[in-house]
Amino acid sequence: MDNSAVIHLIDDDEAVRQALAFLLATAGHAVRVYESGEAFLSAAGTVQPGCIVSDVRMPGIDGLALQRRLKEIGVTLPVVIMTGHADVPLAVEAMKAGAVDFIEKPFDDEVLLSAIRVALTRQDETSRLSAESEAVRSKIELLSERERQVLDGLVAGHPNKTIAYDLALSPRTVEVHRANLMLKMGANSLSDLVRMAMMAGIPQR
Repeated sequence: MDNSAVIHLIDDDEAVRQALAFLLATAGHAVRVYESGEAFLSAAGTVQPGCIVSDVRMPGIDGLALQRRLKEIGVTLPVVIMTGHADVPLAVEAMKAGAVDFIEKPFDDEVLLSAIRVALTRQDETSRLSAESEAVRSKIELLSERERQVLDGLVAGHPNKTIAYDLALSPRTVEVHRANLMLKMGANSLSDLVRMAMMAGIPQR
């Protein structure tokens, strides 16, 4: 779990903000507080990696609307929703929209801390996969046009002979291109190559 992660706490109740900020700081987390969804959105372009802990029922933009807006502007921080008992259906809707968890007030401190640990673990995984995907895309950009065509054929599930026919090449030439692109991509097997291609967003036909 990233020790530099920041917990972005959003709640319109000042007493709740102060109490939870104290709890999170005592547990070793860096915390930033916001009095509304609008306040968070105004700072969304500069927020540090971590996770969002938001009340679901707030004046103006509520927790669910905030999630939708964050998706629209490309903020992918995991979200933990806090909810009162009467707002559980809204919190369930937030889960369907991608929230990591929701917790009912009043809750034990450990319930919140546990939900945050899960959220930060997910954020770490998302960051790792994003870095891997970018590395794969960089390798794909270094392929020749023919190597890229062979890669597309392999991802589509075609054998060398079919790829050779489609590209008007000899099977031997396709084998050479395949060996070269495997080397450039750092793939140890065909399945490894296909996995990397899918990670980079090359569609299977």
